[in-house]
Amino acid sequence: MENGDTPQIITHIEHNLNHCLFDCKWIPCSAKFVVIGSLPKGSGTLEIFEINSGELRKIKEIERPNSFKCGTFGASSDIERKLATGDFKGALEIWDLEKSGQIYITKEHTDIINSIDGMGGNTLNCGAPEIVTGSRDGTVKVWDPRQRGKPVANMQPVQGETRRDCWAVAFGNSFNDAERIVIAGYDNGDLKMFDLRTMSLRWECNLKNGVCYTEFDRKDIPMNKLVATTLEGKFHVFDLRTQNPSKGFAQVLDNSSKSGTIWVARHVPQNRDLFLTCAGNGQVSLWKYEYPEQRYHVDSQGVAVGVPGKLRRLQRMVISSQPINSLEWNRDHLGLAVATAYDQYVRVLVTTKLNLQ
Repeated sequence: MENGDTPQIITHIEHNLNHCLFDCKWIPCSAKFVVIGSLPKGSGTLEIFEINSGELRKIKEIERPNSFKCGTFGASSDIERKLATGDFKGALEIWDLEKSGQIYITKEHTDIINSIDGMGGNTLNCGAPEIVTGSRDGTVKVWDPRQRGKPVANMQPVQGETRRDCWAVAFGNSFNDAERIVIAGYDNGDLKMFDLRTMSLRWECNLKNGVCYTEFDRKDIPMNKLVATTLEGKFHVFDLRTQNPSKGFAQVLDNSSKSGTIWVARHVPQNRDLFLTCAGNGQVSLWKYEYPEQRYHVDSQGVAVGVPGKLRRLQRMVISSQPINSLEWNRDHLGLAVATAYDQYVRVLVTTKLNLQ
């Protein structure tokens, strides 16, 4: 039963663009966002919109020969606001959207870049600015945008191993100048945690279904929680504070969804225990992770074992007739988000009463 404190998810603005949309990102410290997509003729498009009096106004468009797939501002400062993009041909590009257009390009992937994340552009004492890309070619590459050309790290299968399609990548554990972790999800359900400080595989597991999206609840703290979404309507939340040598991390699995693939999961920037999942039937669901009384216990061997928490769904709402393939919360305004879907609409959403949760 809903009470007066139950959050509501409201579609504030809907805008049809008549072409494929793959990603959307708020331009930091502004009321603008960029929509990343592909035109029917196969070219890529970056469109910048501004929210003005409850309506969207397109203020700029950049078109390129190859379709764009994903983007991030994470490796750039709030002053420079440079967008890094991955495209269908495997090229990583960096854009100055306000002035000169493209300022960096490198093509080390041999196939589509499915996922991209950035880190270090803004937060002090959390390492160098870096970009991570995951590709259908089976590799995960880490880039320093200050160094042109080759990646600074390249995670790929050893010779003879099957190359799996990497669908999702994300940075985390970047709480000082030395520590940084990349998590990567693959089409066969593999979830791999790479430690960039030691250049080693720290942990891996298999979630039995292709991993569509993965995100740490915060990138710039000692790793706390991780969400990973999969095909067939499932998502996993891992408690990363305790790693058991044999059992790994404690996790809670939600498979209650009958709404198809969970395409995206995004944590609320102002509250790391709230997150939104986006499903294949156009439904968004708001969840709260509730910690157990004790996050670990010591087993009979004297080894710490993590204790999973519980998930509580606060709200759900169908906002689209097709899968929602990207969503981003606004860092500056609690509850404000932008989302794209395969129905070719970009939507501005408002979720109320998040401060009461």
